[in-house]
Amino acid sequence: MCTHRPSCPAAGSPAARSVTAHVVAAHPEQGWNLLCDGTIVFDDTGELRPDGRVVAPHRVSAGRLAMAA
Repeated sequence: MCTHRPSCPAAGSPAARSVTAHVVAAHPEQGWNLLCDGTIVFDDTGELRPDGRVVAPHRVSAGRLAMAA
């Protein structure tokens, strides 16, 4: 699906995490974006991969959040 160079590795490959896929369809009003590798990324950091696998949201514990002064 990628038309940019260098193209992204497949969504399920180990190298996919180190490469940033491009957004090809943005739907901020619905809380998700479609990436060029076929992955749907949700605002809560969860993902739906092209093969149907679900990646749970990557939540940060409250203790790790920075406080504004």
